[in-house]
Amino acid sequence: MSTPPPRALLYGDVDLNIIDGSAIWAQSMAQALAAAGCEVTLLLKAPVRTDRLTAPLAGTPGIRLLRPYEDKLLSDLGPRGLTPEQAAALIAARHERRPFDLVVVRGRRLAGLVAQEESLSGRLWTYLTDFPHSVGELTASSVAELTEIALASRFLLCQTEELRAFLESSVPAACGRSVLFPPVVVVPEGLRAAGEVHARTRLAYTGKFAPRWNTLEMAGLPAELERLGVDAEVVMIGDKIHSEPADWSKRMRRALEDTPNVDWLGGMSRADALRRSAECDFGLSWRDPSMDSSLELSTKVLELGALGLPVVLNRTPMHENLLGADYPLFAGTDLASVAEVVARAYADRAVYADAAERCRAAAADHTLERAAERLRGYLAEALPPAPAGADPGRPLKVVVAGHDMKFFTRLAEYLDSLPGLEVRMDEWEGLSTHDQYRSRELAAWADVVICEWCGPNALFYAKWKRPGQRLIVRLHRFELYAEWPRKLDIDKVDAVVCVSPHYADLTREITGWPGDKVVVVPNWVDDEQLDRPKLPGAEYSLGMIGIAPSRKRLDRGLDVLTELRRMDPRYTLSVKTKQPWDYWWIWNRPEERAYFERVYRRIQREEPLAAGVVFDPFGPDVATWLRRVGFVLSTSDDESFHLAPAECAASGGVPVLLPWPGADTIYDPHWIHADAVAAAESVHAVVSGGHFAAEAERAREEVTKAYGLGRVRSLWTDLVVRGKAPAPVSAAP
Repeated sequence: MSTPPPRALLYGDVDLNIIDGSAIWAQSMAQALAAAGCEVTLLLKAPVRTDRLTAPLAGTPGIRLLRPYEDKLLSDLGPRGLTPEQAAALIAARHERRPFDLVVVRGRRLAGLVAQEESLSGRLWTYLTDFPHSVGELTASSVAELTEIALASRFLLCQTEELRAFLESSVPAACGRSVLFPPVVVVPEGLRAAGEVHARTRLAYTGKFAPRWNTLEMAGLPAELERLGVDAEVVMIGDKIHSEPADWSKRMRRALEDTPNVDWLGGMSRADALRRSAECDFGLSWRDPSMDSSLELSTKVLELGALGLPVVLNRTPMHENLLGADYPLFAGTDLASVAEVVARAYADRAVYADAAERCRAAAADHTLERAAERLRGYLAEALPPAPAGADPGRPLKVVVAGHDMKFFTRLAEYLDSLPGLEVRMDEWEGLSTHDQYRSRELAAWADVVICEWCGPNALFYAKWKRPGQRLIVRLHRFELYAEWPRKLDIDKVDAVVCVSPHYADLTREITGWPGDKVVVVPNWVDDEQLDRPKLPGAEYSLGMIGIAPSRKRLDRGLDVLTELRRMDPRYTLSVKTKQPWDYWWIWNRPEERAYFERVYRRIQREEPLAAGVVFDPFGPDVATWLRRVGFVLSTSDDESFHLAPAECAASGGVPVLLPWPGADTIYDPHWIHADAVAAAESVHAVVSGGHFAAEAERAREEVTKAYGLGRVRSLWTDLVVRGKAPAPVSAAP
């Protein structure tokens, strides 16, 4: 029996009668979801007064338009379209009638409302745009609102890497949920600009007319270019003129209607607007400098680029990443600077061709096909198929029990998302503190119990284990030398999971448990989330994640940095960590306090370290932080696994390890160095020799193959569903 297509409801708090970037988003998102294989229901905000955007959708297989006005879905509809409250109520009601697999929404107020609908939690795919784009604009209430939206969302769809980084750094709940979904460009097949400048050059602007979009100033371009000897005409397409301030809107309309060599074509369909733009020589996306901090990428830039038009736009970090820092059509803040860059490209055909090619290349990653490919990946993540051995008609009942779930929550969420599994959590308040009645109920209910930590929770569930029930215990370094493993009735346990071969061997040696019951399922790295472009200069940045307690050996990391800064002062060390005094159990130990006082005094007093060490706040935004880190150090006395070097490798960086017991069973010895001097020499040889990209690629391939999230999930799924012990897996040769 074939699997039915995912059911998607799509709503943007935008009026599809008015052609602007927001309305184009709704049309493109519907097309992309349908191309990805979804059955799409697009809820319209307003009555259809023009079908310029809706007609192409009505004729697309897999897309259904839900018209609240025409179909009289509500009795109190106003003239300006659905309010966010009405839209949220309609979405919840439609979901209750027949559930959707995903609900894609745009609009911060709307997202905040649907996030409160419990039935939609985990099904929301929230497209974020209208929220503060700088730390100064963020308030406690806006962070709280965004946190609530993030917690209710399966994905937060971000236009740009810059927006994702800002969001994750500001809203911790967004980490692990934020994914890229850049603007989608849909250009009629075969439509391209001529690729050359005509004697009378034409400049195209499409979209809304608003003060910060510099549309009034653009009307003065023909006269400004005439002073530079360029015969020019500005073609302006759109019919949405901002009404505020009133004086500005009157001046804008007068400029559109009365300015010589300004050809205002009014509103038209997206396809027709692209056809008229393709008849032009340049595109315009020049805006007020107040918008330079925006983290949103204009769809118009990409559409015009896809046509082969070079686009005049502001110089911003995001635009430099898109087109290159030396892109020739970056304009300044005044109209004269726009005219100057246009005149230069008009006169120099090599400059024109270079700018056009850069815009075309930038648009190539924003096609409908590429968007559908991205969505198919996210759909596979959110809606995985039933695993072999599971029966969706008779779900396998799984309990996950423990006092601290931070290492297992993502795996538990994944198991719960699998058809054929029902997962319940038994979260203990402390190592020995829990609701005994609830735990007894869950023990009686479960087919499989997973105890996260081999502590009192494992002893409890072993005591109450039923015949035919399976018990899996995950043992960490913390418990291995404690009393609980000695008290555990190993005959009641089906598998003890360790994260590394070294600790599996130690467990067998210390406990005397049967060797075949101790299995290795490694820690996972979220290779998809970590795969982000490095920032310029990252190869000169070392990183450490977590430096407490003292056995993490920050002092050795400082030794490596000291050696490197002797070779090149550009090397720095970023330390992402809680401070030792944030852990009472560390700071109350005199030897720990003495160690950190000594190490921190060294940083203050040694000039190479004082100028080269930066402490960054502890937090879940590791993927964003790693964008500026090229090497991550592992200098500990001992580790059970140490995830940080693997995360670095998955992010496109290079792991650097000093020997600790078992390191060579997890990581290739290529990344393990005899001492701090050898580690520093290796780092510098990689950077100075131009080998960073090759070494990073090698590390990423090794680590993702062994510890990628998909692989580790499959190992856990086989163990839980089929009781199948995993085969050994390691990035070490």
